[in-house]
Amino acid sequence: MKTNETLLKKVPSKSTSLLDHEDIGDNHMLTGMETPMKPTAFLISDEEKKKRIAFHFSEIMDTLGLDLNDDSLQGTPGRVAKMYVEEIFSGLDPKNKPKIALFDNKYQYEQMLVEKNITFYSNCEHHFVPIIGKAHIAYISSGKVIGLSKLNRVVQYYAKRPQVQERLTNQIAKDLQQALGTEDIAVIIDAKHLCVSSRGIKDDTSATVTAFYGGVFKQHEKIVELQNFINS
Repeated sequence: MKTNETLLKKVPSKSTSLLDHEDIGDNHMLTGMETPMKPTAFLISDEEKKKRIAFHFSEIMDTLGLDLNDDSLQGTPGRVAKMYVEEIFSGLDPKNKPKIALFDNKYQYEQMLVEKNITFYSNCEHHFVPIIGKAHIAYISSGKVIGLSKLNRVVQYYAKRPQVQERLTNQIAKDLQQALGTEDIAVIIDAKHLCVSSRGIKDDTSATVTAFYGGVFKQHEKIVELQNFINS
């Protein structure tokens, strides 16, 4: 497997600028490695965002013909708005980025450390339906170590936003490289996309695997060693 290779999903050589929006969405392609955000994204408060989302979601429900006077549906727009802002898309706001504390590597542990099977829930930015998967993270200390729970929190932060799996993989890896001060980071993500299994082709058996290998993890023997850890 080549460095930073995306398994099962290759970004075509044809520029995305030559494709229409339907082609990009239906082929689950990414258009950049940064989450596309407006410069004015944080000029309004979370409360105002929830009010606007609730209003527009009630319009969607009304357009679909649902009776918003029904006891079961009356509170749905507000619940959805709260869920979007405070939960499943909370990773869009930098104020929710986890603070990473580093510690001296007093044990002088110089081999790879692997945190595997980190469960995450994200959402496809093309159809706003769930991506459900597991992340595996490995690093080799350059003198500092990170609390294991912080690895999980970094995954959750970048997962809690509309995402493309390739971008998610790289965002986690680049953030950890910067935080730990080392290139020796590997991130592998194995996920199911409900935009593939519940609509469109409706393939419930396939999964998508993406990988980022930095520093010594570009070496074939390190990749094999990591795969053995993950599969053990």
